[in-house]
Amino acid sequence: MTTSNSTVSRTIFITLNHFCRKVADSTHKTKKRVLLGFSGGIDSTAAAIILREQGYDVHLVTLDTTGNLELLDKARKGATKLNLPLQMLDTKGRFRQEIIDYFIDGYRRGETPAPCTRCNPQIKWDALYNLAQHQGFDHIATGHYFRIHREQSIYYVRKAIDPIKDQSYYLWGVPQSCLSMALTPMGDQIKSEIKTLYSTPQKKNAQRESMGICFLHGADYRDFLQRELPPIGTGEIVDHQGQIVGQHSGYTNYTIGQKRGLNTTLQGVAVTAIDSLHNRIIVGDPASLFYHTLILREWHSPNPQKLFTSNSLRVIIRGIGRNPNGTAHMYPYPAVEVPDAKANTECTNRDSTTILPQMLRIELDCPAWAPAKGQPVVIYQDDLVLGGGILDDYLP
Repeated sequence: MTTSNSTVSRTIFITLNHFCRKVADSTHKTKKRVLLGFSGGIDSTAAAIILREQGYDVHLVTLDTTGNLELLDKARKGATKLNLPLQMLDTKGRFRQEIIDYFIDGYRRGETPAPCTRCNPQIKWDALYNLAQHQGFDHIATGHYFRIHREQSIYYVRKAIDPIKDQSYYLWGVPQSCLSMALTPMGDQIKSEIKTLYSTPQKKNAQRESMGICFLHGADYRDFLQRELPPIGTGEIVDHQGQIVGQHSGYTNYTIGQKRGLNTTLQGVAVTAIDSLHNRIIVGDPASLFYHTLILREWHSPNPQKLFTSNSLRVIIRGIGRNPNGTAHMYPYPAVEVPDAKANTECTNRDSTTILPQMLRIELDCPAWAPAKGQPVVIYQDDLVLGGGILDDYLP
């Protein structure tokens, strides 16, 4: 009797053990693979840990945009500590042409470009998506603080839970095919809690956040432009009547709305226009810088029909100026038929279905103060990003 019970128990144990192994093997085989953009900083490190804890098979990729060996080494060390596979992707050529040259050309034209909003869709997310497609990954992810909201077949960038760290403003151009494949591990996180959880006292200084324009490596953008542009030299500061009221050190050193550092005989004035053709700065009353109409180029929307028919839209412009209060209304410029929302599917801003060919006109209930040409203008409905574009012109 004892022998029989022992035999039965052993049979049950072997059967259960075999079953558990089959379940484990099946789980391993069906584990979703995610390709995570990784810098080795605290946010991408936290994203990797969160995704792994959620059961994903996490693989890391670092984009080599500038050849900075220190940053590449930081990523390698971070991947080693996490014990996760890492690959490096050389994007220096594209980054130079599409981001750095774009930045330089913007200032040459007298604009105030914001390269990060261009880099995200055209370099970071595009490279991540294409590599993931080529290598058969199920998902892509980054350390950005944002969420994704889906309505039927349309995906929207959504603000992160943390209003201080929210990065949705910089992601308005990320196309549908990228968003449909993306995971957002940092969207529900609070930055202060991430610092507490994933930073040790010894590493808080080593794992500082990346701030400013990455390819400047902390340098002043004006010094960078002096190296990259032909000598511009000093020029005239004039008032709205064309009277010379001072001298400036080169028009690329100034932006719309700037009040400080103006070598002029006038008091209480601000930069109201930049004449790059004649190396001239125009100054005047700051009250003249209020504009009700904004014209955007290179604009993008996941759902143009919703963009043009919604009545509760808000506009955000990050820069020296002030954002408008109240709501905004969108119109094609010039007036054309609104494209179907399903057209925007390709993961490239160069595709005509993603960047719509005509411009966008925004009418503001309350004016924006001192918007600068070249700046991104992002359109929200509550916490959803309905679109964005680059400021091309403005009217009172």
